[in-house]
Amino acid sequence: MKRNIIHKTIQLALCGAMLMGAGSGCKKFLEEKDPSNLSPDSYFTLPEHADAAIFAAYSRLRFVGEGAGIFTNNYAFLDAATGTVTTKTAQNSDLNNLLGLVYDGDNLQIGNWWKGIYREIAQANLVLDNVPKINPMDEVARKKVLGEAYFLRAWSYFYAVRLWGDVPLVLKSQTPQSTDFSPSRTSTEEVYKAIVDDLQKAEAAGLPWKDNTGRASTAAIKALLAKVYLTMAGFPLNKGQAYYKLAADKSKEVIDYANAHPSEIDLFTSYDDLHSVGTNNKLELLFQVQYLSGVEENPVQTTMLPNNAQPDISAKGSGQGTYVPSLSFYNSYKKFEPTDKRPDQQQFFYTYYFFKGNGDTIKLGAPYIYKFFDVTCHGTSGRPGTGISNLNLTLMRYAEVLLTYAEAQNRADGAPNADAYTALNAIRLRANLPAKAGLSQGDFEQSVWRERWHELCYEGVIWFDMLRLRKAYNEDTNGFDDFIGHVNKSNGAVLAKKHLLYPLPVFEMKNNPNLKPQNEGY
Repeated sequence: MKRNIIHKTIQLALCGAMLMGAGSGCKKFLEEKDPSNLSPDSYFTLPEHADAAIFAAYSRLRFVGEGAGIFTNNYAFLDAATGTVTTKTAQNSDLNNLLGLVYDGDNLQIGNWWKGIYREIAQANLVLDNVPKINPMDEVARKKVLGEAYFLRAWSYFYAVRLWGDVPLVLKSQTPQSTDFSPSRTSTEEVYKAIVDDLQKAEAAGLPWKDNTGRASTAAIKALLAKVYLTMAGFPLNKGQAYYKLAADKSKEVIDYANAHPSEIDLFTSYDDLHSVGTNNKLELLFQVQYLSGVEENPVQTTMLPNNAQPDISAKGSGQGTYVPSLSFYNSYKKFEPTDKRPDQQQFFYTYYFFKGNGDTIKLGAPYIYKFFDVTCHGTSGRPGTGISNLNLTLMRYAEVLLTYAEAQNRADGAPNADAYTALNAIRLRANLPAKAGLSQGDFEQSVWRERWHELCYEGVIWFDMLRLRKAYNEDTNGFDDFIGHVNKSNGAVLAKKHLLYPLPVFEMKNNPNLKPQNEGY
């Protein structure tokens, strides 16, 4: 399926081509059908076209890992402002401004995320508007493709609304003739309603519970919906207990299925499986961006390597040192729970590696991120690397579902139940930490938050937790500060009210004056 996603995308590349008019001397030519010029009306005629269209939507997700100027990529954007990361290179001003909380609407990564999200939405809209017209087509297959498109559109809007707040809600394919070609912003509340509606339609599409080929699954849909409800329970909508209950119930559906089918969904027994190409899309990994050598390989691997001031430690050659753990965050694991094995060598981090990937040991002098380090690509002791990465980029893990349930159930019912403890302790026991028991509601909640920070770091989760909780982890106290006024220990940057939303890209506001006003503080 991964190869199909990539190669069938090519078939859709011409779908957006516009037929252009000509003078009367070309009338006969224009009356003829030119098969090389495709429009949605002329293209969507066969069931295979539905597959090509949805595969194109999956391929567009790869914007998440694409480059964003020298020595960085779009993936770094998701954690840059959290205080859990810093950089070993000072050569990318856009990344430096994100880390230092001094960015504006001209920031390249902010612009790339806006463009990437809306291109994904446009492709999903193309599927949803045109696949229903294909005749003949098996109705079960049609329903599944539409369910996948609803899921991908919801995924996109969920990022957009959390990043920018009120955003244009575009639910139909656009042309220059569309009446809403320059849309205004839609309220955050309405955007969330559309996200929930899309996910509920995706739930009903009959997709398999788990799909090891990389396509959307029922488990991924329910996990995302639980995450949406958890976010709606907190800031900025503050829907409270009822939505914590929705989040708990929806995540519990995934947990119940996993308990009954542990060969399909479960935690990995070893963190090594996070680094293995052989486990792409499997077990704990609920949804990932797909990569395939020879077409497009994982582009973020060099960012995890030290920059060229260090000897090469990979078969890929020198690295970039793009973003690395802040020492205060790295030290917080052992500082408060010394048996935690996640900061140990080649678990979530590494402090030494091997020359050219499989030679002599090289001490690095600082921790680097190992969580999604492709061992097959880089090499390891006694085993040369390929220099090519087929490791997928993780967007959702079962570990997050467990923590979502634990947090949501505790808030919904006023105290943690046995299932919530089981969910929390599954994460802790794998990390070689003692099980929790007998906690008050507040203490249990903070225990879950700490595990979210320490378990889900560098996966594009923590910043959004900070926004919905209006809290930030304090590495000195092991507690949580209010978001506004929290000092990122890595650089002294202070979070302010304006950081609750990113600025809209300046280029987009110039193209569409209906987007005004800019977000507060920018």
